[in-house]
Amino acid sequence: MANPSHLEAVDPVLEGVVRAKQDILDIGEPGFTVLPVLIHGDAAFAGQGVVAETLNLSQLRGYRTGGTVHIVVNNQVGFTTAPQASRSSVYCTDVARMIQAPIFHVNGDDPEAVVRVGWLAFEYRQAFGKDVVIDLICYRRRGHNEADNPSFTQPLMYDLIDAKRSTRKLYTEALIGRGDITMEEAEQALRDYQQQLERAFTETREASRRPSEPGAVIRPEPAAPVPIDHAATPSAITVDAIKQVIDSQLTLPPGFTPHPRLQPVLQRRATMVNQDSIDWATGELLAFASVLMDGHGVRVVGQDTRRGTFGQRHAVLVDRHTGEEHTPLRQFNSASAKFHIYDSLLSEFAAVGFEYGYSVARPDALVCWEAQFGDFANGAQTIMDEFISSGEQKWGQRSSLVLLLPHGYEGQGPDHSSARVERFLSLCAQDNMAVAMPSTPASYFHLLRWHVLSRRRKPLVVFTPKSMLRLKAATSTVADFTRGSFQPVIGDQSGLDPAAVRRVLLCSGKVYYDLAEKRAEDGPADTAIVRVERLYPVPADEIAAEAARYPAATEIAWVQEEPANMGAWPTMALRLPGILGRQVSPISLPASSAPAAGSAVKHSAEHRDVIESALGRG
Repeated sequence: MANPSHLEAVDPVLEGVVRAKQDILDIGEPGFTVLPVLIHGDAAFAGQGVVAETLNLSQLRGYRTGGTVHIVVNNQVGFTTAPQASRSSVYCTDVARMIQAPIFHVNGDDPEAVVRVGWLAFEYRQAFGKDVVIDLICYRRRGHNEADNPSFTQPLMYDLIDAKRSTRKLYTEALIGRGDITMEEAEQALRDYQQQLERAFTETREASRRPSEPGAVIRPEPAAPVPIDHAATPSAITVDAIKQVIDSQLTLPPGFTPHPRLQPVLQRRATMVNQDSIDWATGELLAFASVLMDGHGVRVVGQDTRRGTFGQRHAVLVDRHTGEEHTPLRQFNSASAKFHIYDSLLSEFAAVGFEYGYSVARPDALVCWEAQFGDFANGAQTIMDEFISSGEQKWGQRSSLVLLLPHGYEGQGPDHSSARVERFLSLCAQDNMAVAMPSTPASYFHLLRWHVLSRRRKPLVVFTPKSMLRLKAATSTVADFTRGSFQPVIGDQSGLDPAAVRRVLLCSGKVYYDLAEKRAEDGPADTAIVRVERLYPVPADEIAAEAARYPAATEIAWVQEEPANMGAWPTMALRLPGILGRQVSPISLPASSAPAAGSAVKHSAEHRDVIESALGRG
């Protein structure tokens, strides 16, 4: 696997790739026919928390890979740090005891013992389907790199190492002494090995000059962003498909008893269609099911994802009396496309890394990781930085992972408000991913379907709602799903006379409904509200075209719930003046070190000020 210098970050990524390959083979869990092998350093294995997170994945449903062989290259020093300064445990491998993994400690100067332990480890994995660890106790003859002098910090150790004959020489002498080989055969073996190295070096150098073959690593695309034509990828579905999905929610197995409070929720999904008012969770189910119908697998994983953090999804039903589970969307499974949805461990780093790896190996599938609250996604910042945003640029490694990050200011405090839109936008360049904040169920539906059907192999970050999940104004009609496509910009839909508009407000997400509600109550009739549904790539042409509808507008402002140094404004402040040829003013909370106020009362007052200022009332 492509491996950044951030130690152990690749661990969950590799596990995700392996699980995806096993799902493609679809032999079933007893046939774990792809073997993950992870090579670690001793200091990193003991010190990096993602190691424990990855070990914790090993026996969980949805993450099992049939056991990993971990090889710890134990040099007894981490860069310049001695073991007594880098761990509190006796052995660097003690973290693996958390899953009762067998740990083989073996002397690296004894090649035959190493091979014997390797066979033992492999046979254990095959027999029991669990992780196993080889602690290869050895030493690093040179420093951290060719220019490093390790004797500065470990003089006694390196006095011993300098006086020590190499493992190859010790083993060669032992073989000759036992009469297993002659000196001439040993020298010939060494020459053969050196020739193999030279041949491999030459072949690798020549291969880098040849054009890529099908299936080879894909080189990054040109730096200039390619305009996205969402309409070019049909994403609408039929009324009959909608009916099939709704029927799947109501048709339960014989004898299955859902929770009494869930039955009305399921029934309401049918009522929504009849009343032509489909909510967010139902729109999402339509997206997942229709993707399956089109022959693409769907994998959705996250903390509390099966039910949904806000009790909105209920993708898996649990029998009230027996505890048996029923997953309605599996009715749309086929030989090549299956629906998988799992609750994950309470982790972000390893969990997101796993799904990234899964998406790399399953370009045909819709692979989603959902945060409990978008705020917590920053626990996986290393994966965002090292893989999701830059993997294609660094290694030509493409991913179509979807991050679902609940975002919105409802007075729940600084840890449950912001998915840190600004951080994701700061990572965007060279058309490396897409970032969106859809404002309607249909917009979200078309976005997910376009992401799969367009085969545009880029990560997608979606800032999903919280209060909007049940906001009646934030619903979509049946026709919104049976026609049209994803719109990166949605113009004002209030019927204002464009010639009378003096102020244009650009915004994204929930704040649109707050602005629209206030304008409907007592706001000015000369203010247009425009929603920017896709934040990156910035839909420059669409924004410019929408602004051009209001030639008499004297002011254009960007309105957001977040503080001025957060949200989309830092990016829009750079882009919008060039797109519109005029200054754009921000209307937001003042810059802040915390994402939101800790008091619901203070939040309400601050948010009211933002809305009233945007509509010229404050």
